[in-house]
Amino acid sequence: MTKAESEDLREAKKKIRLLEQENEVLRRAAAYLSQANLRLGQSPK
Repeated sequence: MTKAESEDLREAKKKIRLLEQENEVLRRAAAYLSQANLRLGQSPK
């Protein structure tokens, strides 16, 4: 593997890690908003 290929692989892995973190944040936000929406739809007791 050349130095350029090694650098490209390192950058790709860094981008993948960042995208996975962003995906997790979005997944948690969607779950939170879904739960909040369900609570708003319930009638008060």
